[in-house]
Order: sequence, then structure tokens, then C-alpha cells
Amino acid sequence: MMKSLVPIISLLAFILPYAAAHGLVTKLTIDGNVYKGNVPNGAVNPSIIRLISDPSPVKGAMNAFVNCGPSAGPAALIGDANPGSVMEFEWTGVDYSNWPHNTGPMLTYMASCGSTTCDKFDSTTAKWFKIQQVGRKSNGGDWAQVDLMNGAPATVNVPSTLMPGNYLIRHEIIALHLATAMGGAEFYPSCTQLRVGGNQTGGPADNELVSLPGAYNDNDPGIFDPQVFDASATYTFPGPPVASFVSNAGNTNPASPSATSSSTTSTSTSSPSSASSTGTSGTCYLKRKPNTNTAGGNSTTTYRPRHISRIMKRWTFGSLH
Repeated sequence: MMKSLVPIISLLAFILPYAAAHGLVTKLTIDGNVYKGNVPNGAVNPSIIRLISDPSPVKGAMNAFVNCGPSAGPAALIGDANPGSVMEFEWTGVDYSNWPHNTGPMLTYMASCGSTTCDKFDSTTAKWFKIQQVGRKSNGGDWAQVDLMNGAPATVNVPSTLMPGNYLIRHEIIALHLATAMGGAEFYPSCTQLRVGGNQTGGPADNELVSLPGAYNDNDPGIFDPQVFDASATYTFPGPPVASFVSNAGNTNPASPSATSSSTTSTSTSSPSSASSTGTSGTCYLKRKPNTNTAGGNSTTTYRPRHISRIMKRWTFGSLH
């Protein structure tokens, strides 16, 4: 019996660090065309999404991995898009479970790769401009990030007036459930290689371009946020405002019809009970999903981990449900 448990224990020891509240972009859909990504330590297939070496969050605003994620290098392929194209970023755990966090903004940047295609472009030299930022939903309750926990993608439009060219697009989640402490914010950046067609002429001004790292500091409002769970507080997005050629064209592109998007601030808080299961201890835990039993007229609630992979369920609980 003990010998039979050894392979299971070994595999769980390998899987659990990745399953514990971390993730990455595993699929991007552009105008209905699906591009799959890869996961760390898995089989690597040609993709337009730059592969990271670790799904754990990037810690520290000046960390070099804020650029495109841990050890992210060029991908093999280029995706085609046009001004106004609809892009759907699917964020998951490495076991393809739903995204585990629900507190904090989502921001989208682009950078020109110049005359070279982006599979040959060094992202550390990129000059980024912001095309979208979303905070809390218009109902004043949940962050737009909550939709990812429910299995929905983050939706972004290519700016409708963007000039043709080679571009990196950087979609970023900043998880703020630990941001009441300095350095607690968790950065999850993901970069994808695009070729934008069309004949538009829009682009950013020089003063709207930023370097990453460089655009953020650990003490910026919206990164260090002691009031992140205060429902009456105002949230300030970090980094530059949305580029004027985007906002002037009405392309702030909320992540969902009910999400708010602003180049300055939006209401930004949630109660600890609804926004985070981590508390303030500085430790990330698996999110928990309630099971409610109403048998006999009495309602009782128990909890189980939200994101246990199908393989882990089979080995741990003996069935696939």
C-alpha cells in the first residue's frame, strides 16, 4: 500500500506548486481564429504566445520579468489581426482550471516591433503604449477579473485606427489581494506576436510610450493599495493613461459589457469576504468553492478547493466529477 502511494505523492508534489493560485494565457482567439499557447514544462508546439518558464506571479514592479513574464522568449508564429479585431485572452492555471484570482485590474499594452517580425524582436527594448485598462464592473461590486474565475476570456479590441505593422501585445493582470502590504502586488504579464493589417494611420505620441519595467513602482497607487478592500475608496490605474489615439476613437474596450474602463481612475474595492480567500498573511491559497446542502430543510455549506485538476480528482477522490 505504501509503495503504491509513492508515485501519487510525488506527482502531487510536482503539481500542487503550479495549481496554487497561479496561471497564464493558454489560448488567444482573434476574430474567431484560435491560437493555443503552451505551459511550462509541457510539450512545446508552435504558437504566437510567448512561453513563460514559470506560472508564478512576478513580484516587484522593477523585476525584469514584468516585461513579458518569467524568461519569456520569442514564439515561433505570428498572428494576423486588423484594426478593430476582437481578441479573447483565456487565462487559466497550468492544469487548465479557471483563473484563481478576483481582485485587481487588467491592462493591455502594445509595442511596435518595427520593420522586423515580432518573432525576431527583443521585447526588453520595447516602447509600450496602453490601449485598455479595466477595473471594477459598472455595478460597483466585482472586478472584471472575476469573469475569468467563471471561465470567461478577457476581451480586448485592436484599436480601430491603429496603423499597420508588427506589434507585440501585452495583456496583464495585477492581482491585488495581498497589495495592502508594500510589494504584495502580483504581476501576470503575457506577450503575443501580431501582424496588424489595414490602412489606418493612428499611433501613440512619444510621451505616451513607456518601458517595462520602468512604468511602475512598488509604491504607486494601484500597486500598493492599503484600501483595496475599502468599498468607498477610489482606484488609480498604474502606468500611463490609455494612448490618446485610442481613447479619442472610443476604443477603451472594456473587458465585458458590464466592466468599467478609464484612463484615470475607477471605483476599486471589495470586501475581504468576497474578494479574497487569502486574508492578509501574505500567503496565496487555492480558492475554495462552496457546496451547499439543503436536505431536510436545513442549509449547510462546506468548502472544497475550486481548482483541482481532473487527474488529481481521480487519484485523490477515486472518480471524475
